[in-house]
Amino acid sequence: MIRNAKIDDLERITELFNIGRNFMRQNGNNSQWINGYPSEELLRNDISQNNLYVEETDSELTGVFAFILGEDATYKKIYEGKWLNDEPYGTIHRIASDGIHHGFFQRALDFCAKKTDNIRVDTHADNKPMQNTLSKAGFTYCGIIYIEDGSPRVAFQKAGVQEH
Repeated sequence: MIRNAKIDDLERITELFNIGRNFMRQNGNNSQWINGYPSEELLRNDISQNNLYVEETDSELTGVFAFILGEDATYKKIYEGKWLNDEPYGTIHRIASDGIHHGFFQRALDFCAKKTDNIRVDTHADNKPMQNTLSKAGFTYCGIIYIEDGSPRVAFQKAGVQEH
């Protein structure tokens, strides 16, 4: 079951992001989710705006992600490519799971597809497992975007998303 995250979930959400961070390090991605990212302040903001979701399996939180409908400021300019379309979209950010309950990305994507059929995602160039997951889920590589701190991210989009 996927539901809106609550402040009471923060401790477990932080654990899930630590699991994700460790997975990245084990797979050669040493430069994403550094310096305490995502911060508790950011997560609290996501929760207050109803943009943070958790997956609950047998009364345990097994995954977390942010899903934001509307324009993402960092997606206004894309380099070395172009978006598939300029239609309204939602963006998946900050996704992590416990690593035990496989298929979480697809379940999150199915949840998001109920809200829009046009979804964008970005990730670090070193995050090969995520890029593979995006490819398997039918996302198209669109180009390079730059996040707020000026660092590049590879950007993907899936238009016409349908729930599985």
